[in-house]
This record gives sequence, C-alpha cells and structure tokens, in this order.
Amino acid sequence: MPLRRHHVLLTAWTVLWFFLVEPRGGFSWHYLRQGEQLLFSGQPDGGLSLYAHHPELQIGPVSLAAARLTAPFSPHVGQLMAEAVSAGLGLVMLVLVGRTAALYYLGTGTNHRRLQQRLLIAGLAFIPMWVEVSVRFAHLDDVLALFFTTLAAHGLARGKPVQVAVFLALAVDSKPWAIAFAPLILALPRPAWLRTALWFCLLVAVAWLPFYLGNLDTMAAAKFTIPNQPASALRWFGVTDPSTPWWDRPTQFALGIGLGCVAVWRGRWPAVVLLGADARILLDPSVYTYYTASILLGTLLWDAVGQKRLVPWWSWIALAALYGGTLFLPSDPARGFVRLAFVVVSAAYVLLWPTQQTRRPRPPAGGGGGDGRRRSARRRERELVSA
Repeated sequence: MPLRRHHVLLTAWTVLWFFLVEPRGGFSWHYLRQGEQLLFSGQPDGGLSLYAHHPELQIGPVSLAAARLTAPFSPHVGQLMAEAVSAGLGLVMLVLVGRTAALYYLGTGTNHRRLQQRLLIAGLAFIPMWVEVSVRFAHLDDVLALFFTTLAAHGLARGKPVQVAVFLALAVDSKPWAIAFAPLILALPRPAWLRTALWFCLLVAVAWLPFYLGNLDTMAAAKFTIPNQPASALRWFGVTDPSTPWWDRPTQFALGIGLGCVAVWRGRWPAVVLLGADARILLDPSVYTYYTASILLGTLLWDAVGQKRLVPWWSWIALAALYGGTLFLPSDPARGFVRLAFVVVSAAYVLLWPTQQTRRPRPPAGGGGGDGRRRSARRRERELVSA
C-alpha cells in the first residue's frame, strides 16, 4: 500500500488524538473483558447461556472473540492494545473509503488529487469521533461493526457479492444494530441478490443461533432496556417513558433498513450507512457521544463516494452539530432538537438533493468477459494506488 501525504497527515492526527484521549480512555472496556471471560468459561452464566444471564452485554460474539486475544496480557496492557489497534483501524478505514471512491468513479476522469484532498478534509473530522469510540469508550464491538461495514462497501465497489455478504454478516455478528446496513446487498446487480442474502443470513445464523438454541432465555436479551435520557431525540416525539419503549428497537431497525432501501432505489448506495446511523440516533433513548462515530462513517462515505464536492461539508456539519452540540449547548431539550434536526436534514439531503451520477457501470457479479477485459480491469485497479 503506497504511502501518500494525506495518509501521513491523517496518521499524525490520529496519534495526536490517541495520546490526548488515552489517559482517560477505556471507559467501557470492562464489558468486553467480562464478556469474553464468561463466553469462554464453564460457568453456568457463561458459554452459550451468556446473553440469557447477561442481557446487558449487547456485544456480538465476534467482538467477544476478538477481545479474547487480549486475555494473555494484564488488564491494562490488554486494554491499551485494544485501543491502539482500534484507533489504527480508523486509518485503514480511511484508506478503504478512498479506494472505494476511486473504484466507484473509475473511468469517469476523476481527479485523484481532489479525491485525496476531500478524503483528508473529511478524515480530519472523522478521526476525533473515531478515537471517541475506539479509545475513550473502547467499544471494540462498535469498532468492528463499522470496520466490517467499510470492508463491505469496498467489496461492493469491487463487485464482489460474497465479500459483501461476509463482511456485512461479520458486522452484525460484532454488534446487532449493524443490521441497518444490510440494504447494501441490494446495490449489487440483481442476479447476485439471492446468493448474497443467503450467505449473509447463513453467517449471521452461525454466530447467533447457537446461543438461542443453547438457552432459550436468550430471547429475553432482545428486550433489554436502557434509560430514556432527557437529551434524546425521542423526547421530541413525546416519548417520556423512563426506559426504552417496547417498540423502539424494532422501529429503529425497520427505519434504518427502509431508508437504506430507498437510497439504493434512488441510486445512492453510499448514503446507506449514514441513513442507518441516522435511524439509530433518532430513536435511541441514549445519547452517548460514541454513537456519533457511525454518523461520521456515514458522512465520510457520502462525502467521498456519494458526491464530488471538494469540501466534505457533511462530515464537518455532523461533527459540529452532534459532538459540538453535546459540549456547548446549554440544555438537554436543545441537544435533543439538534439531533432530530440533523437526522431530518441529512436524510432529506442524501435522498432528495440532486447529485452528479456520472460514473462507470457496476461490474457484473462474479466477473465475466474475456482475458483482455480482465487484463484491462487489472490495469485500472493498479491505477487506484493513487487514491
């Protein structure tokens, strides 16, 4: 992977934020540590009964398996390793988004220097929120869900249906709310839909079904509730329940998937992640700042892939509104209103605002064509190193 100037600058920016945040980091790491210890233990409340006895551990088995890799080390060293690797994945995601944009616009005369500049400007907004989720809160599950989703978007741009299915499934197996990104499957050529969906469902079932079959009380984990905080956008809908309403989670998933399907139907699959994250912050009763990382990944994909503007406005609007609003707005209702306004305006923009759609046709699922065409495709892919 060639080292470009914008990669160096983003790496330095990440390192700076890492050292600023790490001394007070790892806020939620103990959940990952507890979960992996229980999952791989022989205790009655562990193993396949983990989620039945600990519904508060809303962490996918893939994330717990990843956290297990830190078990041989002391708690502090293991936490530090997880934070450093998670922060580094943010840089990998920025490179992947750049490659995804280059693939998406391959053959359209895209100015790669402008693409690098756009990625740099958007990345400067993305990194602070990525360090928030990866270092301050040490939410390895959210980190992996967003990382695998980025890989799925890259696989989509490459026309690789199996990769899309595998990475989307790994995202859901890391954190269940990533199901909102499943409409990316519909952005593949229609003949690939069924096979990709089957692979996706199979891999999700392989990870989760053993827990439901091992202890039927695992179903209760889906009903786990959290407090309905005064700054949540739910309050503006008149929802004053002290905890999560029974209808909230299903509605959240349905809205995210529905908006994603509309985006694909409108020919705007780069908006799927942003819309799924919008649905999450709109209807989630909690307002943790690490939620904003999913929004910033969504705006990053939209700014880099969904449009060609040099200045990635949406990444900076999201950072200012959702993170800046948390820090500077004086009241909970005001913060809730800003969250609501951001969701409505950003969703309306990516779905309805006119955009430039000039780009190369999608590659056929499963390849095809003669040897000369494949050699030409390989040459074009080698050109992507400039991204």
